[in-house]
Amino acid sequence: MAEPRKRYPFRSPPELAGPPAHCPVVIAGAGPVGLSAARDLGLRGIRTVILDDDDKVSVGSRAICWSKRTLEIFDRLGGAAPLVRKGVTWNTGKVFYGDDREPLFSFDLLPDRSQCFPAFINLQQYYVEEWLVDLVETTPQVELRWKSRVHSVEMRDDHVEIGVETPEGNYRLTADHLIAADGCRSSIRGMLGLDFAGEEFQDHFLIADIRMRAERPSERWFWFDPPFARGQSALLHKQPDDVWRLDFQLGWDIDRAVELDPARIGERVRRMLGEGAQFELEWSSIYTFQCRMLDRFVHDRVVFAGDAAHLVSPFGARGANGGVQDVDNLCWKLALVQQGVAPRSLLASYDSERVTAARENLLHSTRSTDFITPKGDSSRAFRNAVLSLARDHQFARAYVNSGRLSLPAALGSSPLRPPGGDAPGTALAPGLPAGDAPIRMRDGTAGWLLSELGGGFTLLCFGSGGRSATALSTLPVPVEILHVLPPGSADRPGRVIVDATGKLAADLQVAPDACLLFRPDQHLAAVWRDYDPDRIRKAVMHCVGRGDES
Repeated sequence: MAEPRKRYPFRSPPELAGPPAHCPVVIAGAGPVGLSAARDLGLRGIRTVILDDDDKVSVGSRAICWSKRTLEIFDRLGGAAPLVRKGVTWNTGKVFYGDDREPLFSFDLLPDRSQCFPAFINLQQYYVEEWLVDLVETTPQVELRWKSRVHSVEMRDDHVEIGVETPEGNYRLTADHLIAADGCRSSIRGMLGLDFAGEEFQDHFLIADIRMRAERPSERWFWFDPPFARGQSALLHKQPDDVWRLDFQLGWDIDRAVELDPARIGERVRRMLGEGAQFELEWSSIYTFQCRMLDRFVHDRVVFAGDAAHLVSPFGARGANGGVQDVDNLCWKLALVQQGVAPRSLLASYDSERVTAARENLLHSTRSTDFITPKGDSSRAFRNAVLSLARDHQFARAYVNSGRLSLPAALGSSPLRPPGGDAPGTALAPGLPAGDAPIRMRDGTAGWLLSELGGGFTLLCFGSGGRSATALSTLPVPVEILHVLPPGSADRPGRVIVDATGKLAADLQVAPDACLLFRPDQHLAAVWRDYDPDRIRKAVMHCVGRGDES
């Protein structure tokens, strides 16, 4: 079975021998969500302490499917190319039904291949965590403390007080804000007495990570009612290092100890792959589908993110991906609050936007679960009828749900959406994240749009009209103006990218002189037909929670 890859040393903090210290932000939990938050805040100049009760990254592959949007966020945090090189790239999924060895149908999650990143990579969670730990340890503003368990949280008028337990004794920290990224069994959620409401579905699933050499394509394969597991479902994914993720539906009335017996797991694997299959069992676990969330993610000075805030079934890869998108939404806002640029009320927009996103994820996850595990005879009859029709009829495939896969949230109803943008016919609606596109830099080198948008407010300007950055210089936050020139056009002053293939303008379907304002999380805030500094200033002020001053 899987063993920890490496252990990280406990280092005695100065607070053990002295009075409580104050840190602007403390993060509980050094998983993908907590580590991403620490790196993001550190890059924005916010001093952060991250606490974890363990001394190692996760054991077992756990989350393995990392979406295109998450890879784009990781790229901003530190360059995601190493993850993509190590991971198994996939864009295609196949659905099987019954005894038929041919798929009912296949689907392509990235029909447009002119993107920097694939639809998904498969990569064991411990690789992602190690990469993030390395980034955090090179971030001067961040201190990572292992074997440090949060054992108490007390709210004060102007700060939060945190009790920390270590192998050498206990100490206290104070912070302006505490980010609770301590997972589905969040102790901080329990300390604050918060209800984690939702539903647990009456079914069990077995994860088996096996190591074997096999020539199979890098695709997601999902079976309904296969011959090796009658009346159940199964899933197969390829991972790096000749490791394969197998997922078996077990039913509700099971003996966990029996089902986790390696001999029993081996029988299941051989029924799926054939009696001659040669493999080693790396890691196994049994889980149930759960769809739960907090009503609110912001509780005064404690902010919840990831599984501590919301929990979905793993089919659809919405858990870790959703958590990384949580902190992508949160950290630029929290940094502006800590810097005194934005009021604390700006954090209410994190609550509004990510609660809405979590509800959407729970809805999709519940629908997936209901289709994969029908609740009664009529539901099962409907599902089987849909599956029977799906091979020959395109309309039926839309109803086949083997786990709607993770997509970034649309924030069209956000309280930060500025009034007054005008973009009839624009393909990218306000609230959506920017799509990537190939570009060329001024010197002719190839690049990607999202790398140039970066992590601040950016005004993407088409056309050749004059756009003076001076007109926006009085804003409390910097706004970069990025000029988009068509191929062959004359150079101009300022930051310039060339829409070398014309794809960017074609994808966005913008007016010739349009200006698009992107937030620091690369979601589109507003679009204008042309450059209007006054309206742009008002929009930026609205986005930082100071719309009443514009």
